[in-house]
Amino acid sequence: MRFARALWRLTAALWQAVSGALICALWFPFITPAQRMAHVGRWSARMLRALGIRVEARGAMHAGPLLVVANHISWVDILAVNAVHPARFVSKADVRHWPFIGYLVASGGTLFIERERKRDALRVVHQIAAALRSGDIVAVFPEGTTSDGHDVLPFHANLLQAAIATAAPVQPLVLRYRDAHAAVSQAPSYVGDTSLAASLWATVTADKLVAEVIVENALGTRHADRRALAEHLRELIVGRLKEGRA
Repeated sequence: MRFARALWRLTAALWQAVSGALICALWFPFITPAQRMAHVGRWSARMLRALGIRVEARGAMHAGPLLVVANHISWVDILAVNAVHPARFVSKADVRHWPFIGYLVASGGTLFIERERKRDALRVVHQIAAALRSGDIVAVFPEGTTSDGHDVLPFHANLLQAAIATAAPVQPLVLRYRDAHAAVSQAPSYVGDTSLAASLWATVTADKLVAEVIVENALGTRHADRRALAEHLRELIVGRLKEGRA
């Protein structure tokens, strides 16, 4: 039964991926950026349902321009955030070259960063700042990589400079997953040597997997120190995760 359910979910997810690619190719060139983001939000919600993931959201998103800052556990994070409120994400550059997925991600307005090149962060800061000045919502994962969902790695402060330079508010999001067997589910985990295929299979075989998206109050950034801001955001998210395990 579990195997059959997983295959059904994979088939449904494949259909959503194909339909998403067709929308990007045939419809996106003729609609506004706002309409594209609305499609991204609806598609992300459908993909989560196909994968057997229910989203629970708490709190309200601030209107753009806005920099969203979240902890990072899985590739599912992007779908969960977009289902709550679509945003332009900053992602590592090699994702652009992933077959099929790279096309979908790029079509959603993703900004790509080469994390191995320290100077590339400055280029991306300028891109984020331009997006914020245009009124966009941009989402970043300041850990720079995924963690296991139990704790949060140190935050890199560089990308926060874009919000400070444009006086755009920063909104922390807390992401966590649970399932029928664990308060902190490892099913969607994409950490260490875990492959994307293994993470996908663990996700579709999970029982009653829930993605929790907790929207904290937005913070002002005018005259903020980026390192102090990064540490404050991390402490806020860590505190909320600990509350959930208490």
